[in-house]
Amino acid sequence: MSPDRQAPGVRHVSLRSGVYADSVRLMQVSRHVGALPGVGAVLVAMATPLNLELAAGMGLAPDGDAAPDQLLIALSAGDEQALAAAVATVDTALAAREDPGEARAVPARTIGAALADLDAGSALAVVSVPGPYAVAEAADAIAAGHSVLLFSDGVPVEHEVALKRAAHEAGVLLMGPDCGTAMVSGIALGFANAVRPGAVGLVAASGTGAQQVTCLLDAAGVGVSHVLGVGGRDLSAAVGGLATLDALAALDADDATERVLLVSKPPAPAVAGSVQRAAAGLTVPVHSAVLSAGSPDLTAAVEALLSDLGVDVPAWPSRPGTADAVPPGAVLKGCYAGGTLADEAMLIATPVLGAVRSNTPLRPDLDVGTNLAARGHVVIDFGDDALTAGRAHPMIDPTLRLEAVAAIADSGEPAVLLLDVVLGYGADPDPAASLAPALQAAGLPAVVALIGTEADPQSWSRQADALSEAGAAVFASNAAATRYALDLIGDRHG
Repeated sequence: MSPDRQAPGVRHVSLRSGVYADSVRLMQVSRHVGALPGVGAVLVAMATPLNLELAAGMGLAPDGDAAPDQLLIALSAGDEQALAAAVATVDTALAAREDPGEARAVPARTIGAALADLDAGSALAVVSVPGPYAVAEAADAIAAGHSVLLFSDGVPVEHEVALKRAAHEAGVLLMGPDCGTAMVSGIALGFANAVRPGAVGLVAASGTGAQQVTCLLDAAGVGVSHVLGVGGRDLSAAVGGLATLDALAALDADDATERVLLVSKPPAPAVAGSVQRAAAGLTVPVHSAVLSAGSPDLTAAVEALLSDLGVDVPAWPSRPGTADAVPPGAVLKGCYAGGTLADEAMLIATPVLGAVRSNTPLRPDLDVGTNLAARGHVVIDFGDDALTAGRAHPMIDPTLRLEAVAAIADSGEPAVLLLDVVLGYGADPDPAASLAPALQAAGLPAVVALIGTEADPQSWSRQADALSEAGAAVFASNAAATRYALDLIGDRHG
């Protein structure tokens, strides 16, 4: 999506009724159309208040009233020919989702209607609608006796608590809200990777953290039974670990799971205590991959689990870079798509560099908000809600992060770039295609934490080779990538 581009020229703004596609698909269409020659601003999205506000900011507000169930197509281009090509591409992309030669039943309009004819417990409901509408859909699925993966964000915390209590009473599990990664009985949901089946189950209050862990396990030859995402707020004092406790109990009762790994940012102390007591009472051993200043990093947590399983810790895959000389005074510039990976990088870097500023800082006084041009040591989480409003997540659309890399290079501040690239289902089908030339153009020493597997659609080796050829040092471990970037800076930091 290109909400910040306001190209002069001709414009097309239209509203269509009776047309719906999920937000991820529409963002992919927007990105594809925005890459066409001569196209300026692009917004293909449902006409929600937020998207209408974005369109107005682009100078592409529709005439008259718009309803949230209408599809908004807002485009600008340099001339009529480019505009016509853009509109035609949108039409083709939307039409490709329908097969006119196949008779189709009228789809159900709600989760409740879709589940009405199913036996309780026979389906997992996936809810991915705007937050204000998600609660009712999730509640209907729970009432029908189904577990729910709630992908939606924007759900008030009091509603999250009510849904999780209802799920517990119904004997089902609510994963989420804002649950972007899960795996149930080998089926990947949301952003997940192609990993081998096995005996390790995850309870994860972190999407990219879970992806890092499962990919390292896969590289060690160890498979996964389930990844049960619980949402980033579950271990807060407000929610109290409701879904975590239910997920631990579910994995303890699962015959295929022999070890459990809990992946999370630091929980509230009281919640951590209740989770630890619950884990101690389970039959299956529970290991911790909870990030904090005094805890092992995610890679170290995986290595401890491998040792417990009697599995040799492998040499984690990597590729060399070409950064031999780093200028004096070089600073760390972390440009991350994964929030937990950004936190892990800051936890490792802070004892070495001192203060690291961020939009998701370890200390409130180091908050830079959305100021991507902040000087000094900076780690930015480009997946934070403030930077993804109205645009695709950076794992899908790298535009904002690529622009930041170029800006860092143009600033003249000596720097080492540290980035994550997360592969897997739902992610950019070829991230190196855009990142490799951007890194070459920047001309700065670059280190990449490449999170993925050989079986992923993008292929870890193929992406690693392309990024290495562009000069970046590539690591399968985010912790290893961070330490390598710190070694490059060495004693040159100010």
